[in-house]
Amino acid sequence: MADDSLSKSASPSWYTPKRLLIIFCVINLLNYVDRGTIASNGVNGSLETCTDSGICTSGSGIQGDFKLSNFQDGILSSAFLVGLLVASPIFASLAKSHNPFRLIGVGLSVWTFAVAGCGSSFDFWSIAICRMLVGVGEASFISLAAPFIDDNAPVAQKTAWLAMFYMCIPAGTALGYVYGGIVGSHLNWRIAFWGEAILMLPFCILGFAVEPLPLRGFTPMESGEALRSVETVAPDTEDDGTLAGNQASITESKSTSKLWNQFTRIGNDMQTLLHDQVYVINALGSILYNFVIGAYSFWGPKAGYNIYHMSNADLLFGGMTIFCGIVGTLAGGLILDRMTSTISNGFKLLSVATFLGAVFCLGAFCFKRLPGFLVFFTIGELLIFATQAPVNYIFLHCVKPSLRPLSMAIATVSLHVFGDVPSSPLVGVLQDHIHDWRKTALILTSVFFLAALIWFIGIFLKSVDLFDKDADEQPATSRPLLDDSIES
Repeated sequence: MADDSLSKSASPSWYTPKRLLIIFCVINLLNYVDRGTIASNGVNGSLETCTDSGICTSGSGIQGDFKLSNFQDGILSSAFLVGLLVASPIFASLAKSHNPFRLIGVGLSVWTFAVAGCGSSFDFWSIAICRMLVGVGEASFISLAAPFIDDNAPVAQKTAWLAMFYMCIPAGTALGYVYGGIVGSHLNWRIAFWGEAILMLPFCILGFAVEPLPLRGFTPMESGEALRSVETVAPDTEDDGTLAGNQASITESKSTSKLWNQFTRIGNDMQTLLHDQVYVINALGSILYNFVIGAYSFWGPKAGYNIYHMSNADLLFGGMTIFCGIVGTLAGGLILDRMTSTISNGFKLLSVATFLGAVFCLGAFCFKRLPGFLVFFTIGELLIFATQAPVNYIFLHCVKPSLRPLSMAIATVSLHVFGDVPSSPLVGVLQDHIHDWRKTALILTSVFFLAALIWFIGIFLKSVDLFDKDADEQPATSRPLLDDSIES
């Protein structure tokens, strides 16, 4: 029996590295398609409007059907962050006591039911709660997917594989605008959400139907937990009621102790991250970087319209972001791999690309005419997006493998809480005082220089790649990481 178990654990997985990358990229694409969908005109819609003569045009989409104020409508676009920020550290910690791959399956299932719930919602609160649950479902994936890719990517192409994964963010968001616009306008906004749920359902099933994969730095605990469970239950077969009562009390005490240990472990792991200078410097640079990117994505079209009188500012900025996001992200990963992927080289690329990108973006807003702006801003965005893969490479490799999920979770939380979430209202306040979009854009873009400076400091920090730190802790009977022997 033991031989059969060992043979099973040593057999090749259905997931080859390329299959795993493709599946995770598609899932990431669907996550961001959803974000673009709820923001699209066809799904988000508009309120009923009436002219002075009394002629009214009925509302459309979510806002029209539920008669939402702009404030309520704005809450829906960011409600998923509540679930994401709360659940990310929890899923990262649970990976130490539950199979990480199964946790992704759980998260995707929550996401699928929540998105379907958005399509079935009946008022503001029902869809707001479903949007929060969408964030809960996404939390497991963003915490655990990147470590799996990092484990199974070819050594010489690790950053390039991460780049392909993160390239799906701008591509998915843009695809969501198109998908939501077409389905919402020609069919119904509810069908757009149901369609997303149907597309994600096969990946939920796959997460449970196929034998789960191991993750470097995590030991399989199911067998040990099962044995302890048997040992705990066994005495209950006795007829002695007192013994059974004592056993129940002990079991309850153990459950409370286990929950407390879980919180203690999260606290200790977070303390470890916050005392890691490399991690903190990378996070600080990322927060400032995302502060600018978040404001660009929200205010960019309005600033472009006011400065250069663009008639199609949404389409122009959206097109530039898609192109630069895909090309720049892939280029950043390939360049770091060519340089040799190390933490120090990652900081070099981050600081240089961000500095040069800031120069071109700053120069773009100094042009009086649109053609000069477009050329310089496109070059600037290509350089700025080249940071996506290197920054996540550092987050994954500056900590030991068992801390990678929490590293990604805390990074995501901090980037949103301190970066792109507050940036839009703060820039709005700045514009209200200055009343000059060109000056506001120049001040905002200058923050890139501070991010470049912080990442430049990272070059001189003592950095050690801890990718193999927990290698000696892996049990001999656990499944090896994926090989590419199966055709993908």
